[in-house]
Amino acid sequence: MDLIAEYNKKYEFFREITGMAMKVHRKYRYGLLESAYEAALKYLLEQKGHKVERQVCLPIYWDDVQLDQTYRMDLVIDGDIIVELKAIAHIDTPHRRQLWNYMNLTHLPFGMLINFSPEGLYSEWYHRDPKTGIIDKVKLL
Repeated sequence: MDLIAEYNKKYEFFREITGMAMKVHRKYRYGLLESAYEAALKYLLEQKGHKVERQVCLPIYWDDVQLDQTYRMDLVIDGDIIVELKAIAHIDTPHRRQLWNYMNLTHLPFGMLINFSPEGLYSEWYHRDPKTGIIDKVKLL
């Protein structure tokens, strides 16, 4: 297998999840709350055999002490993909930073930002290097 095909195969799950999100967007269009898109996407992914957790609590620690602050990740798929959903006009840096912070706090390797916008479905895909912690945007070739 050539390197480009191997690279694309490694990240094929991003396309699959985005495809399911496109089905949800085609059915419901724009204007619902994020929670409606989240419930529909969870249902479709589970129908395809994925393990999907919704509204996963993410506690915050100072050293070994759990603080009284938690975040909620919209979806965690197969235990290693965080999906942050939006239903807004456009994605901006604070939305990306929210996902990146979740990836850094959990050390999970993959993240997706999906926006059900009035212009159509938009998604960004990220990979976190386990050795360096650096998060890079994934683009299929």
